[in-house]
Amino acid sequence: MDGFIRAHGPIDLHLHSNISDGTGTPAQVVRDAFDAGVRTMALTDHDTVDGWDEAAKECQRLDMTFIPGMEFSTRVGGGSVHMLAYLFDPSDEGLRVEMARLVHERSGRLEEMTTLLAEDYDITWDDVLAQSQDGSTLGRPHLADALIQNSIVQSRQEAFATMLHSKERYYVPTPATDPVAAVKLIRAAGGVPIIAHPATNRHGGVVPREYFLQLHAAGLAGFELGHRENVPTGVAKLQEFVDEFDLIATGSSDYHGTGKPNQPGERATLPEMLVRIIEQGVGADPVYPG
Repeated sequence: MDGFIRAHGPIDLHLHSNISDGTGTPAQVVRDAFDAGVRTMALTDHDTVDGWDEAAKECQRLDMTFIPGMEFSTRVGGGSVHMLAYLFDPSDEGLRVEMARLVHERSGRLEEMTTLLAEDYDITWDDVLAQSQDGSTLGRPHLADALIQNSIVQSRQEAFATMLHSKERYYVPTPATDPVAAVKLIRAAGGVPIIAHPATNRHGGVVPREYFLQLHAAGLAGFELGHRENVPTGVAKLQEFVDEFDLIATGSSDYHGTGKPNQPGERATLPEMLVRIIEQGVGADPVYPG
């Protein structure tokens, strides 16, 4: 129970920086979380760990506990599934190669969307690149910010509800990994896989039992049940899986800075669930205060 003793709450295990699609630097995200009362946090940028060092150092300065994490892009059929991964070894060859592939193909996908938009709007690829930080993982929020900068839309929310929506002709599917394969890669790297916001309307329901059994057999650790976008009926169904299979259930903010209304600490993970993540995660260590 060492993790329980050393990591203090509140605990928020899902926050993003401008290394992927958040708006603040990793250090700023830590400060935002601290100001909101969070005392243990994970940085979970999309398909990258480039913000870990900066966030960990700022956590230590503020006497917070840092949990290394990432949000892995996965897809099954026509549906996107976001897989949170904690305490994995980022140098693991299998996971490292797949992360590099996703980042490379994500950039190509975004450039293709920009080309389609340029047929109807005044926007260029250079406009999109200007919205990203050096080394950041490009995503639709950067394209949305370029649209805002060029006065084509007024907000990210407007961009995502209109021209960047999956039903629009400008949309190109996100490069992704099969969820079962992702779970296996995360476990092979010593990490702990948790499905993010698994009961949202946009997912069209919850994970079917038959597919959940495949994920569980591959090593799925649990679900992020505490999330503002989860619907109660879906959470209730997934809670049945949690109870039946003794899974980990987390709660987090999914903070993106000014890019979303979500605020640090608005959902929290119970200490005993963090203990289980720490006990299972053998690829990387938490960074404790002091």
